[in-house]
Amino acid sequence: MKLDPFRLERFFAAHELDAPYVLCSSDCESFTVAELLGMEDGSWDGMAGLRLGYTEARGDSELRERIAGLYDGFSAEQILVHAGAEEAIFTFMNVALDPGDHAIVHAPCYQSLEEIARGIGAEVTEWKGDPGKRWDLDLELLRDRLTDRTRVVVVNFPHNPTGFLPDRSFLEELSRLSDERGFVVFSDEVYRGLEYDPADRLPSFSEINEQAVSISVMSKAYGLAGLRIGWVATRNRTLYDKLAAFKDYTSICNSAPSEYLSSLALRHHQRIVDRNLGIIRDNLDHLAAFFARHQGILEWYRPRAGSIAFPRYLGGSGGSGGSRSSVEGFCDELRRRAGVLLLPGTMYGPEYGCVRVGFGRRNLPEALQRFERFLHE
Repeated sequence: MKLDPFRLERFFAAHELDAPYVLCSSDCESFTVAELLGMEDGSWDGMAGLRLGYTEARGDSELRERIAGLYDGFSAEQILVHAGAEEAIFTFMNVALDPGDHAIVHAPCYQSLEEIARGIGAEVTEWKGDPGKRWDLDLELLRDRLTDRTRVVVVNFPHNPTGFLPDRSFLEELSRLSDERGFVVFSDEVYRGLEYDPADRLPSFSEINEQAVSISVMSKAYGLAGLRIGWVATRNRTLYDKLAAFKDYTSICNSAPSEYLSSLALRHHQRIVDRNLGIIRDNLDHLAAFFARHQGILEWYRPRAGSIAFPRYLGGSGGSGGSRSSVEGFCDELRRRAGVLLLPGTMYGPEYGCVRVGFGRRNLPEALQRFERFLHE
């Protein structure tokens, strides 16, 4: 398998640790180990007594029970724990696709959602959201792109990087189309749970479609990226067994301390998510005021869920949008002069003259002050 360099990850590897203010983080505010262990009596002793041998390949049984509890009608036997969402993506693509197959991927997207399929030898077609309609997806466009070789359709709700969230009728129609045409929906749901209005929360796709595969992770809504714990939830037993067998060639099993801390966090998941939603709501108000003051430079849609948005860079003139060179130059100058890191949209593809803004961390007001000073100067 030959894979192109992961543009977004190479960007962060080069700049994330050097920029004092990371204004494009995809995750929420994190916790220390002490803060997590402090949520529950006896947890310090439990951690100290943890044995560091091999763990269960499918994931710790209590952890799988806790994850299953996040889904309606699921059991631990339908959960497969991975070393982050990235491993779950890698295993799924290798199991579900063969050379010559066809995959359709919701775009813009996290690069591995399409790059791994290409590396396997599958043909990949992007299904792009419409920036003029708040990044809405058109099911008619999907129907037009389906072929008799289409094996997988990838969706991501709430969406990275735009924050787009459809309504339930969209999911139901996509589920019907999956049943009619025989493709598997691979649903990236890493931001599920971060809906600002609980009434907007969608069911997991695996809850409404028996063949679908849903993934999530401890990194985003919970802010626990350092644990490197993600998972697959599916009622598709054939795929589940194939995923479990393929995982024997990747991580085999997960870190025992990470699984222990993840189980602890999920026992208090609502407390953690509520804290992060509070940070997000406060930061959204700061962002709304900031973008209102700088309408000639950046244009945004306020998202309905998640901790990231994808405002369009206007090139400082209120015009039709910045070019690839201008949006990358803008982000580079902001980083060098103000110490504020924005992710240029070109990391998702050369046509995206946008920037990714992350607002799940507490230091966003400070970062915006530095950003605003830079714009005035």
